[in-house]
This record gives sequence, structure tokens and C-alpha cells, in this order.
Amino acid sequence: MAQLTDDCFAGGGPLMPLDEALDRLLGRLVTVTGVEPVPLTRAGDRILAEPVVAPIDVPRHDNSAVDGYAVYFEDLNANAETRLPVNGRAAAGHPLGRPARRGEAIRIFTGAAMPLGAATEPDSAGPDTVMMQEDCRLEGDVVIIRPGIKRGANRRLAGEDVRAGRTILEAGTRLRPQEVGLAASIGLTTLPVSQPLRVALFSTGDELVEPGMPLETGAIYDSNRYTLAAMLSQLGAAVTDLGILPDRREVVRLSLAVAAQEHDLLITSGGVSVGEEDHVKAAVEALGNLHFWRLAIKPGRPIAFGQIMSEDRPVPFIGLPGNPVAVMVTFLRIARPMVLRLMGAKDLAPPLFRVRAAFEHKKKKDRREWVRARLVPDSAGDLAAQKFPRDGAGILSSMVESDGLVELPEDTTHLAPGSMVDFLPFNEVR
Repeated sequence: MAQLTDDCFAGGGPLMPLDEALDRLLGRLVTVTGVEPVPLTRAGDRILAEPVVAPIDVPRHDNSAVDGYAVYFEDLNANAETRLPVNGRAAAGHPLGRPARRGEAIRIFTGAAMPLGAATEPDSAGPDTVMMQEDCRLEGDVVIIRPGIKRGANRRLAGEDVRAGRTILEAGTRLRPQEVGLAASIGLTTLPVSQPLRVALFSTGDELVEPGMPLETGAIYDSNRYTLAAMLSQLGAAVTDLGILPDRREVVRLSLAVAAQEHDLLITSGGVSVGEEDHVKAAVEALGNLHFWRLAIKPGRPIAFGQIMSEDRPVPFIGLPGNPVAVMVTFLRIARPMVLRLMGAKDLAPPLFRVRAAFEHKKKKDRREWVRARLVPDSAGDLAAQKFPRDGAGILSSMVESDGLVELPEDTTHLAPGSMVDFLPFNEVR
């Protein structure tokens, strides 16, 4: 397990472009989680810790891609029908069991190993071509093959999918069903993956109330902690919910100090500023260091990064904005890649897709901006991004009713309908 440098999150100051901020942050982060083997049945969405090298070819043998007849290509008449006796049968899992001879056809089924040839045959490799049964006629024990088939037709080669000795999965890969299946195809039963990142999640503020409790005047239910916990769990992190901390500096300081002893990352939303009732800043600084990054983004601008010293290791701290929309956006574009990097992932940026905008929008120059949008069919039947009608940073329902975010770069000041834009779908950032 590697450790972070004590100046990892230094870098506040004037408004900073998003890409520069991410380069600074991600360039200094290292993997902090250990490695554990897990069975394939539990490997989905985990991050592969070590490369996987194939010990075998897949498939192991040349095999038939269709139901038909395996023949030597040299036995076929290029200009007329060929008549060959059918001697033997090969099915998937049940090979012919003897060398195939020149001048005969072998009844073969999809997935069956291609028969080998006898050592005494001119072509000891065996039949090299399969004629589909639909393109043949059978008269008793003789198959009639029409001309025109190419050498090697309908034969799948050994190693066509995977070659022995080849690295088929890179370290840092987040395992999808297809990667898990590929590991199974080479005979593996377990995979070495990064241990879940241990994340402590908390909120502060006397105005916050747990859902289900009575709501007094001036109080609000704490939704951000639940949003963040769900997004962290989707990434494979092990989340500890520390609940709502009261606005008492010593309670906050002690809670952070205890949490840092058993966690790899601490995250909060809101409550990190310079006001006299914002005790998180003072608590973090008393235990380590804290830096405010003023990013050229909307929504989200002020974000805090720091470290809390726990024994001999610094534990990173992320203070996200308090508005529900801002906390989701900054998590998706800033905190999410940091979490993935700490767990050893290699693909950190969320996927963006090009779509056509079905709205007009004006924004400030030199600022990255995200607009909530739904994908709707346009007049040509293609999908276009339609802006959500309300854009307040506190309207969490807008994230529910949107399909994703239109990401507008710093140099854009006016977006005209019909322009191509980058779109970040929510269902692609699990």
C-alpha cells in the first residue's frame, strides 16, 4: 500500500480550469488500497490489481463454425461437384477420435474440434475446410459438395480469440461482465483486485436532520450524504456513514481524527468555508492541512482538498459544495476520478458522447459549465439534448428528470440550437 505525499492537495489560488486541476490532483495521487483475490462471481465492477496473462489458447483447437462436413480442400473439384464418402462424426466435446484420411468427409457440428490428419498423409494437419450442411446434398453415405468454397471456410482457428502468453486484461481495468467472462474462458476461478477504498462520509450542520425525523422550522433533511453514499457504493468503495456532526469544533475534530485511523478517504459536502460556524476547516487544519481550490466551473466552484495525519500516514479529505446539484456534478467530474485513482483504476474520466443541442444557452468565457438535459428525438429521428427548464443548484429533482449533463468547454460563450456538444449520461458513470 503506497502513501500520499503531504503536499498532494496544495494548489489553491485564482480560478483554475478544470483540466489543470485534474492534472495536478490525479498526477499526485497514488493507489492506497491493497490487493485481494475474489471469485469470478464477485469480481464484477472491481478493479483488476494485476495483469492477466492467458495460459492457454482460446479456442484450444481448430473447430467448426457451422454444422456440416469437414474435408481436405485439396480433395475438392474446383469446377464441378465433389462426391465424398462420409466416414465418422465429430461433435462439440466429442472429437472424431482418429486421424482423418484424404478422400473422405467427416460429419461435423458447430464447436467440434477439427479432425487431425494421419502422420502418413500428405497434409497431416487434417481437414481444413467445412462445407455447411445447407450447401450439400446427401445420397446414402455420400455427401455431394458443390464447387466454389474457399480454403479454410467455416473453420475457426486455435487461438483465434486468445493467444497463450498474451496479456488479455490490464491492471487497473474496471471489470465488466465481458472481462469476467474472458477470465473464465482461460480457466481462471479468481482474480486479484484492489480492496475496496474505505471512505468515511459525514455531514455537518445543526440545520441538518436525518430523513424520517421531525422537521423543525429552519431545518432541512440531509440528502447529500445519501447521494454520495450511493455513488461511492457504485464505484466499489466501502462506505462508513458517520452521520451528521453538530456545529461543535471539538466534536468535529475528534470525529475526523477517529475516522482517519480506519479509512482511506474522508468526504463531506457543505460546511467547509471561513464562517465562524464552519468548524470543519479548523478541525482539518488542526489535524493536517486544508487547501481551497477555486475552480472555473459552474456549478461547484469552491472545493476543499486536504489531508489528516493519522499515525504515520496522511488520509485525504475532500470537501464538496453543499448544493445538491453541485455536489453531484463535482463528485462525477472531480471526486469520482480521485476515488478511482486511489483504488488503482486506469480509466478515470467519464465517457462523453457527441450529441446535438436542442436549446440555446449563454455562458461566461473561461468557465466549464454543465447543463442538465434529457435526450429526445429530433425532427430527423436522432437524439438531441433538451435543456431542463430550471437550472438552480438546489433543484435535485432536475437530476432525476434529466438523462445527463451537457458539458460546455471554457471557450464557449454562446450555444446555438443544432450545435454539437459533449454529453455525459448518468447511466455511464456507475
